[in-house]
Amino acid sequence: MKSLDILIVGVGGQGTLLASRVLGKYALERGYDVKLSEVHGMAQRGGSVMTYVRLGEKIASPIIDEGGADLILAFEKLEALRYAHYLKPGGEVLYSTQEIMPMPVVTGAAEYPQGIEAQLKGTGIDALQLALEAGNSKSANSVMLGALCKKLGLDRDRFEEALLSSIPQKTIEMNRKAFALGYDAA
Repeated sequence: MKSLDILIVGVGGQGTLLASRVLGKYALERGYDVKLSEVHGMAQRGGSVMTYVRLGEKIASPIIDEGGADLILAFEKLEALRYAHYLKPGGEVLYSTQEIMPMPVVTGAAEYPQGIEAQLKGTGIDALQLALEAGNSKSANSVMLGALCKKLGLDRDRFEEALLSSIPQKTIEMNRKAFALGYDAA
């Protein structure tokens, strides 16, 4: 595999940081150089979170420049739109169709944008609904990781193993199911 630059974005509490670590773990176990950089912002208050994940034979810096991402993995569709300028020409967006209202929308100072899907021209996954089918809305990140695994053509068993070894034992079956549902949906 040549180098691959992935921007993972979402809202605080959605599991974007776990997702970046799972992807990094998988790549390290395959012998790739991996660099991660996390930008938390107001993550603890439901704010925007982004993580740079760069992997390949030799990676010097963890930062992805605007217009340099091969793929954006978004756990919320407005966040996908917010960071779309990071995508390189020919890059792909894989996003959850979930809508989480930012504070200006909650307070009535703004409206949630309409027509985001048409602007993204990517692959949307109803990760929240699939997570609920798996047993808990908190497994939406595992749904998106399953979809990412298929989209990138990664070794499904090994990627799933990287995920399941990174989460609490009591949530393994639910996350296994969520991962499979995301994989099948991609």
